[in-house]
Amino acid sequence: MLDALGKALIAFSAGITIVPPRVGIRVPDLGIMGTMPGFVPGVALEVKLVSVFPGNHKHGLPSHQGLIALFDESNGAPLAIMDGTYITAIRTGGTAAVATGALARKHAKVLAILGAGVQGASHLETLPRVRDFDEIRIASRDGSKAATLAARHPGARTAGSFEDAVRGADVVACCTDSHAPVIRLDWLKPGAHVSSVGGTFGPEIDPATMSAARVFVEWRGAATNPPPAGAHELQGLDAEKLTEVGEVLAGTRPGRLSEDEITVYKSTGHAVEDAATARLVFDRARSEGAGVTLPL
Repeated sequence: MLDALGKALIAFSAGITIVPPRVGIRVPDLGIMGTMPGFVPGVALEVKLVSVFPGNHKHGLPSHQGLIALFDESNGAPLAIMDGTYITAIRTGGTAAVATGALARKHAKVLAILGAGVQGASHLETLPRVRDFDEIRIASRDGSKAATLAARHPGARTAGSFEDAVRGADVVACCTDSHAPVIRLDWLKPGAHVSSVGGTFGPEIDPATMSAARVFVEWRGAATNPPPAGAHELQGLDAEKLTEVGEVLAGTRPGRLSEDEITVYKSTGHAVEDAATARLVFDRARSEGAGVTLPL
């Protein structure tokens, strides 16, 4: 999956794909319903409907739920409807791992994961695939969730606070639904890599960190489009000073320039990630005879 996601990001940055900004419908005081169509030639023609309702945790439901429809790119015929909840979870952590592999210091040993929900779990699964961490710290506003998640990995332990988790960490993964920053620049060690995939309803990263760091994105439109298409942290930044991860992977623009610089990967999620992952799921389902075939 990581290889497929990397190729999709490269294709997007090369201008090969067709992906309009997502459209979001706000449900007052509850959440957002978004549409994310995308076309990656030779991979997938798809559209995702995804809802983000943070209060769902109180009802035992995921905050992110969705469906992905896959179409035949040669004639537009519907091919499949699949669960978008799991695909969204794993592709988000997977793309963060691709960015971490490209941007974190090669000998990064300490990982901090802030948030112990679906994305915390996804990052615990994917980030250790790109760096050999000796220590993984997990912090959450709910200590019991942090303990439960830490128990899933032999190298993980809980931290008493976000600050305790971040100080001294080489890689910091922000995976929260916070409406306000969960890290501060003075907590970060020189050379840290920060990954942020939350922030649907507010910034996860403080302005000082955004100003001090070199910032990497899936697409520059995250700075030129307002939320929910764009990212809160990127509003007002010069989009031309941002670097797309696909450009780093393709070698057309540089990634990390020194051991001491702080790098930030700010994610909004992107339809090319859905397309790449949905294609993998569809192909495997076909090969294993999974799923249900229905006439239209």
